[in-house]
Amino acid sequence: MNLNIKNETSTLKAVVLGQPGSIGKIPEPDKVYDAKSYESVLNGVYPTEEAIYKEMSAFEKVLLKYDVQVFRPWTLENCNQVFARDVGFVIDDKIINSNIIPDREDEKEAYEIIYDQIAYNKIYNLPERAHVEGGDVVLYNNFVFVGLYTGEDYSKLKTARTNLYAFNFLKELFPDKTFIPLEIVKHDTDPRRSVLHLDCAFMPVSNNKALIYKEGFRFAKDYHLLADMFGAENLFEITQEEMYYMNANVFSISPEVVVSEQHFTRLNDFMENNWGLTVERIPYSEIAKMGGLLRCSTFPLIRLND
Repeated sequence: MNLNIKNETSTLKAVVLGQPGSIGKIPEPDKVYDAKSYESVLNGVYPTEEAIYKEMSAFEKVLLKYDVQVFRPWTLENCNQVFARDVGFVIDDKIINSNIIPDREDEKEAYEIIYDQIAYNKIYNLPERAHVEGGDVVLYNNFVFVGLYTGEDYSKLKTARTNLYAFNFLKELFPDKTFIPLEIVKHDTDPRRSVLHLDCAFMPVSNNKALIYKEGFRFAKDYHLLADMFGAENLFEITQEEMYYMNANVFSISPEVVVSEQHFTRLNDFMENNWGLTVERIPYSEIAKMGGLLRCSTFPLIRLND
């Protein structure tokens, strides 16, 4: 398999979609890894396996409609494998294996069926000190945006997933790319005050169009850098409540087609009416209760250079 991922929006040809089966029992509040799951467990609304299966099947159906080759990891018993984006990510023709939190290490073995089709010299394992998950890495051709947290309480926060060491390692691995660090806000128990990954606060959806949540950045300069790069007229500003429901975490199949949650009415109407995009609206609100949405569920392998 010849990997090729340079951005978030070129025509998708092959992708790994997470696995909805055998997710195990509802976790205890102190065993969850993000603020949204914490809230869902406390409120008794954590999604059922049946609901997750239904929503992921709707997503797969749309991907197949656009002739995308869909791979699935093996199903591991009593293991939540919905969010494939956390396990690894592709930059250009290389796969980077994420150093995910230790309790989720078992998920990696389920991807052997995909990795067996890729040349071993295209697969990179990170040093142990380098912490990064795919949701914090957003590609924009020659630019790579990386969501970071460098606060002194990094080691105490479950929601702090990507560190400066990993950022610098990736910079060395891809010397021809321009890497841009973006500091995002974190909180372990309040999902309205926490951005788990960069793709929950910023996401390109077409060639020069992007979604953004201003308050998701620790430093105003990071928001203004993106606003200057894209231009205010090419940004859709997400509200705090829309961020809470994961509006930024949509997924582009091509520069013209975006998959979005059916209840994101303001966003979906805007993308269709103002940007002329085709919006495939599917149910995904149950999966959102676990702290991720459409982009989080995917691990793209091949996009065309269009």
